[in-house]
Amino acid sequence: MTLKLQFPDGLNAERFLTEYWQQKPLLLRQALPGFDCGLRPEELAGLACEVGIESRLVLEKDGKSPWEARHGPFDKQTFEQLPNKHWTLLVQDVDKHVPNVSRLLEHFRFLPDWRLDDVMVSYAADQGSVGPHCDEYDVFLYQAQGKRRWKIHYQPVSQDDFTPGLDLRILPDFHAEEEWLLEAGDILYLPPNLAHWGVAEGECMTCSVGFRAPSYRELISAWCDELIDYRAPSGRYRDPALQPQPASAEIKSSAIKQIHQLLHQFLEADEERQRSWFGRYITETKQNLTVEPAINQLDPREFINRYREQGVIRRNSYTRFAFSRGTAGQDSLFANGSEYLIPSEEGDFLPVITHYRELHFGYLEVWLQQPDYLQLVCDLYNDGHFELPHE
Repeated sequence: MTLKLQFPDGLNAERFLTEYWQQKPLLLRQALPGFDCGLRPEELAGLACEVGIESRLVLEKDGKSPWEARHGPFDKQTFEQLPNKHWTLLVQDVDKHVPNVSRLLEHFRFLPDWRLDDVMVSYAADQGSVGPHCDEYDVFLYQAQGKRRWKIHYQPVSQDDFTPGLDLRILPDFHAEEEWLLEAGDILYLPPNLAHWGVAEGECMTCSVGFRAPSYRELISAWCDELIDYRAPSGRYRDPALQPQPASAEIKSSAIKQIHQLLHQFLEADEERQRSWFGRYITETKQNLTVEPAINQLDPREFINRYREQGVIRRNSYTRFAFSRGTAGQDSLFANGSEYLIPSEEGDFLPVITHYRELHFGYLEVWLQQPDYLQLVCDLYNDGHFELPHE
C-alpha cells in the first residue's frame, strides 16, 4: 500500500501537481502523522565516518573561512572538536543505508519513481545552516526532529549572484520575503531555483527528499555518447565530386551540404532507441552505490525453488527500477543503467515488481509459471537487484 502525504483540506495530489509543482512553495503542517524515520544524530554521524558514503560538514563560523565546507569521511575527533553552534552535517543517500529512512519515499510515489533521487539528512546544531542558496531541483524538506526556520527570497537568481571562491553557492544578497518555522512532522515543498535559507532553532534534523533533474547539457552529452556507440560508422569523411577552385581556403557549399547530410544521417534516431537509452540513463547510480552480482548464480529452476522455500525476495537498497512499454513487441525494465526485455504485455507484472520493495512468493507465483517472467526475476536476482533474506 502506498503511503500518502496529508494535504490540507481542499488540496490533493492532483491539485498540488497542477498548482504548486515546479511553480511555488507549499507548507504542509503535520503532513506525516505518526511517521518516525528512527534516525538518531549519533547514527548520522556514524554514517558520515564510513568510506563510500557522501557527507559534508558546513561551518558558518569557526572554520578556516566563513561557510567552510569539509568533505567526509570524518572521524570521532572531528565531531568532538566542533563548536556549540553554527554548523551542519549533511549525509547523502541515507535512504540507501537506513531502511526506516527509505520508508519516507513511499509518501511521494504520486510522483514518478525515476524522478526521485535520494533522501539527504542534515543534523544542525543551534543556528546551524548551509547558508542562503537555491537548488536546481524540486525538494521536500521534512522536519524530522526539532525546529528550523525557513526564509524565502522570491526574486530571480543568476550564477553571478553567488559568492565567488566558495565550495557552496551562497547568496550574499538575500532578502527574506516570507518565512515559516517548521516543527517535527511538518514539510516544506520548494520548487527549483527558489532561493531559501533554513536556520536551526536549537538542535534539529531535516530530511530532504530530492529529485533528479539532469541538465540539458548532461542529457545531450549522454545521448551523443549513445549515438557514437550505435550509429557512428568506422569510416572517414569522403569528398563529394570536386572541381578545381581558385580560392583554396574556401569551404564550398557542396562540402557543407555533405557534412549536413552526414550529421543528419548519424544523429537521426527512432523513438524506440531513445526510449531504451533514456531508461538506462535515468536509472544509473553513483559509483559508491554499485550493485554486486549474487555470489551463487542460480538457474531459473534453482531460483524458484529457493524463492518458494524462503517465501520472499527483497529489492537491493542500491537498486533503481523503472520500466516502459515498447512498441516493437517488447517491454523494458531498467535497473541501474541496464535494460531487461520481456514480451509486451499490458498487465501488472512490471508495475508490481518495480513498486514493492518486498515481494512475497505467493504474489508472483502465477506469473512465475511463465518462463519469460521467471527468467527476468531470476536474472534480476543473479545481477544483485533482488536478494533472498537468508543470504
